[in-house]
Amino acid sequence: MAITASMVKDLRTKTGAGMMDCKKALSATNGDMDKAIDFLREKGLAAAAKKADRIAAEGLVYSYIHGNGRIGVLVEVNCETDFVAQTANFKDLCKDIAMQIAAANPTYLKREDVPQEVLDHEKEVLRQQALNEGKPEKIVEKMMVGRLEKFYKENCLLEQEFIKDSDKTIQQVITENIAKIGEKIDIRRYSRYELGEGLEKRNDDFVSEVMAQAK
Repeated sequence: MAITASMVKDLRTKTGAGMMDCKKALSATNGDMDKAIDFLREKGLAAAAKKADRIAAEGLVYSYIHGNGRIGVLVEVNCETDFVAQTANFKDLCKDIAMQIAAANPTYLKREDVPQEVLDHEKEVLRQQALNEGKPEKIVEKMMVGRLEKFYKENCLLEQEFIKDSDKTIQQVITENIAKIGEKIDIRRYSRYELGEGLEKRNDDFVSEVMAQAK
């Protein structure tokens, strides 16, 4: 059964789960709304979404230094209680997020953080690219939407592919941990430092290095 945007929207309204999770649930249940709701409940995703309005003021400022001392990350990850902040699961999540930042070097935390002038510039570049490829003007706008989504996925931490599992985004990893831990979890802010940043230097494959340490 074809899964429509209206079906996804309806399921999201009923459960509060994310768009991609709703689409996956509907696909897994062949479009059956009741079964899709159960699917999300079983995975804890519907319950996780309902925690979005809670206050998360505890947590950790987690530090990660890449093994050769050339990359350092500080990231603040919030939860609701100090008890959860001290658990192994939460600390493992913080480490995964810090390693993601070290490896993938996101420019922004989420798409809402991208300044309008950056978006305007990116749209113009993408528009010219499409026109230079000889694409008809009438489909250029549609192409820009898809290419802008790619920009978000490459530059926004929450939308990046998880370095340990490319089938998941960082937002999905957080949502799964909310369901597992039972508290709201937020990434509030982060800083990434790279030795000699801004200076002329050789270009190493830091993603491969960080991934090697993650194993």
